[in-house]
Amino acid sequence: MKKGIHPTYFPEATVVCACGNTWTTGSTKETIHTEVCSKCHPFFTGQQARMLDIEGQVDRFYRRLQARQEFVDEAKKRDEERVSPVRPVVELELGVRPTDALAKAGITTVGQVLDKMLLGEQALLDIEGFGRKSLIDLKKKLRALGYELPAATAVE
Repeated sequence: MKKGIHPTYFPEATVVCACGNTWTTGSTKETIHTEVCSKCHPFFTGQQARMLDIEGQVDRFYRRLQARQEFVDEAKKRDEERVSPVRPVVELELGVRPTDALAKAGITTVGQVLDKMLLGEQALLDIEGFGRKSLIDLKKKLRALGYELPAATAVE
């Protein structure tokens, strides 16, 4: 071996843990400081349920998990609102004449329109001022928004 290129070796180096445990070992440093040792580490102490949270990794994980859950809840809420039966017929943008005809017949929400469709297409066509073209446009709008039309009106 070459002389003068190797670090100094300390055969009685002291290791000090954050929990207060100390022991000696051989090292190139005279004293070594550690955060966890075999006396305080959960794996060796049997407290595996306890988590070491260095630099807030667990907290960060739970924040991301909570943010994801909030996003999923918000998306679910938006989807439910999108196909809500209490949505006004005016929001369907059918035009002035069909909307007014439905309003005169007392139909102001999508839920009422779907109930009327259960009786068949003719129930809607019997409304004065609401014709075949309006019915086709109504069905297209409802399908585009994600509403499921009654089986009696699904076939065209």
